Amino acid sequence: MVKQEKYKGNQIYACEVCGFGYKEKDYAQQCEDFCNAHSGCSLEITKHAVKR
Repeated sequence: MVKQEKYKGNQIYACEVCGFGYKEKDYAQQCEDFCNAHSGCSLEITKHAVKR
């Protein structure tokens, strides 16, 4: 389950595996699912990250 946090005054959703943050909860969930399945990040997903 992704976590919500504040980043630069905005609400974001973060992958609990790698810590990348996204404006959209869907991207954070996709990132977390990918990280868990492949033990690494997807460049296609992380290009949408606002927090690295």
